[in-house]
Amino acid sequence: MPQTFEPAYMERMMETRSHFKISLFFLLLLCGTLVSCEQDEAVVSVEGITLSHDMLLMGVGETAKLTATLLPENATNRQVFWESADENVVTVSTEGVLEACEAGQTTVTATTHDGGFTASCTVYVAQKLPEDDPADKEKRTVLVYIAGDNNLASFAKQDMEEMKEGMASVVSGSLHLLVYADLGGDDAKLVEISSQDGVTMEKTIKEYGARNSTGVAETLEVFGDVFSNPDYQSESYGLVYWSHCDGWIPYPVPSTRWIGQDTGDGDNRMNLSDFVQILQYAPHFDFIMFDACFMQSVEVAYALRHYTDYYVASPTETPGPGAPYDRILPYMFIQGAAVEIARTYYEVYEEKYAAGEGLSNSNWTAGASICAVKTDGLEALASATRQLLPEEPVEVSSLQEVFSYDRRSSLSKVGYYDYVEMMSLLLPEDDFEVWKQAFDAVVAYWGTTPMNYSSSGGLFSMEGTCGVSHYIPASVTSEAAEAYRSTEWYEAAGLSRLGW
Repeated sequence: MPQTFEPAYMERMMETRSHFKISLFFLLLLCGTLVSCEQDEAVVSVEGITLSHDMLLMGVGETAKLTATLLPENATNRQVFWESADENVVTVSTEGVLEACEAGQTTVTATTHDGGFTASCTVYVAQKLPEDDPADKEKRTVLVYIAGDNNLASFAKQDMEEMKEGMASVVSGSLHLLVYADLGGDDAKLVEISSQDGVTMEKTIKEYGARNSTGVAETLEVFGDVFSNPDYQSESYGLVYWSHCDGWIPYPVPSTRWIGQDTGDGDNRMNLSDFVQILQYAPHFDFIMFDACFMQSVEVAYALRHYTDYYVASPTETPGPGAPYDRILPYMFIQGAAVEIARTYYEVYEEKYAAGEGLSNSNWTAGASICAVKTDGLEALASATRQLLPEEPVEVSSLQEVFSYDRRSSLSKVGYYDYVEMMSLLLPEDDFEVWKQAFDAVVAYWGTTPMNYSSSGGLFSMEGTCGVSHYIPASVTSEAAEAYRSTEWYEAAGLSRLGW
């Protein structure tokens, strides 16, 4: 029997279908809206890229990882392409892992797939020191690094002649004097100066041509050519750095310079942080000596503490003739003779001292100063300074009476002040005596003539000086003060307590 439906039931069925169609329409409309919103939120364009390092220093065979950060953090397409400009020097994986292949310099670049934004890292690769310990390795190697492509070139030539005179007194064939000399032009070279039967000889080891001798890659190359060469493997090492210098101050803070100056192609200089990284790929030194101005500052000494037993330099401007190499060079080949190097340096200038009478570069009568620091006490000195400094800020204007080694005009003056006198003003007498014991344990030798000479201010008295300078900012908001807060010494000595 055919099934029949009552009219009322049919109406309810039609109404239900109509409601279902309406509900389905709104559901599809809502889903479409959600999908559209999700698609809009999911596509976030890349706006930039940064790398975890903009400079890396590696040894041959070492690996390192660069991390890329995309901007904004929620960018959708996070794909990055990596490229090394010279895969003979450094290779880079798809994950940003670098492998150092050979000594040199290259650039590693990361590029975003979305937008093609780039960020680069300069990579320097140094030759690693040989790990073997040959039984016949030589006794002592000293490198003199002359960055003389500037207005000091004529003095460098004179100093190299003095080195030859001094080497005539070194009769052992197990002692090596290597001199890197860039005096301008295209003739930068590494030579070995040796003596036989009192006769000195100069042998060219390598010619480099025109170059920036304050560059990281260039300095690393020279260090590798000396310290990674099996012919010069030694029981102990010494290093002399020769050039214009200006203490701890980084370049380019206006009107200043730091380690070295090369004017062959522009005005190139090296910063402290770069020099410290380079020393990681050199042997530990018995002494590091700077034949340059203003380098005996506690800030520089502290930065070099891990790389040398003794640090020798002057806290003030260095005389034009520089170190008397004919007299000090034999001591450079004696283990632990940094004090004798400094003492002999001073005695040469003391003998000629005449309060500047008849002063000339060939007749330097205006005196000099030199200080040798024993680096193994520097961390204790930093600790003593940090523990004893006042707890409250100190107005820098109250310390301007402290003796200044820097006699230049205000435009170029950095602020190298006598460390001991500064602490004597900051500390109560009892605390100062405790601190002074830590300081005295660091200074192995200090010698100065009664007066020294400044190219800007002429002769000035050195009475009561200690031989080690400390920075005091002219203003805590200056660019130099800002740079100072990035030094290791600033942190280790707790100088933030003074409000500097």
